[in-house]
Amino acid sequence: MIRVLLVDDQQLVRAGLRMLCESAEDIEVAAEAENGGQAVRLAKAHTPDVILMDLRMPGLDGIGATGRILREHPTSRVVVLTTFDDDDHLYPALQAGACGFLAKDAAPADLLDAIRRAAAGDSPFSPAVLRRLVQRATQHRPGAASSTPLAITEREKEVLVLLGAGLSNSEIAGRLYLGVTTVKSHVAGLMGKTGRTNRVQLAVLAAQHNLIPDGDPPGENR
Repeated sequence: MIRVLLVDDQQLVRAGLRMLCESAEDIEVAAEAENGGQAVRLAKAHTPDVILMDLRMPGLDGIGATGRILREHPTSRVVVLTTFDDDDHLYPALQAGACGFLAKDAAPADLLDAIRRAAAGDSPFSPAVLRRLVQRATQHRPGAASSTPLAITEREKEVLVLLGAGLSNSEIAGRLYLGVTTVKSHVAGLMGKTGRTNRVQLAVLAAQHNLIPDGDPPGENR
């Protein structure tokens, strides 16, 4: 059973999230918090597997709460629920340790899938949110020039392209006819070879090398 902590200052939002989580047999809501300070206390009391975190709350915000929670409970996984108004807070939340970002208007099935993926150690991202993160990161944190060749294999390049398009490990596995464990190994290899430490940084790298497709990402399984 995946134990979830809901953090949002709007009671109606928390109620909707609770109803959705309780509709799944493998997910239970351990507690609800209406602000960051309460989230820190409840995370200590309940040690949830996954925390759905709002960013803008009175008092301690979602960025501060994420950092404090993960310093005390590094095994918890924080998935940020974001709106377009939160763009300035996305990269700081990532730096604080959030493992994934999901748009608040995501489909219910996508939210449940994100919880499961986060609990399994994956990093769930709404493709639109990932694009916004990559855009802001490439604008304000430029890295190596795109003309610098990447010292990676062709298979790793294929994985990087799909990762940059926002696909999950399981989706990449389906596109490339690989096992999920193999994809995880390629992602780890990419991080080791490029010095990147998370999927967003790898997606930024893909953007800097013009590897993110404009339309449907390449792959045989369409």
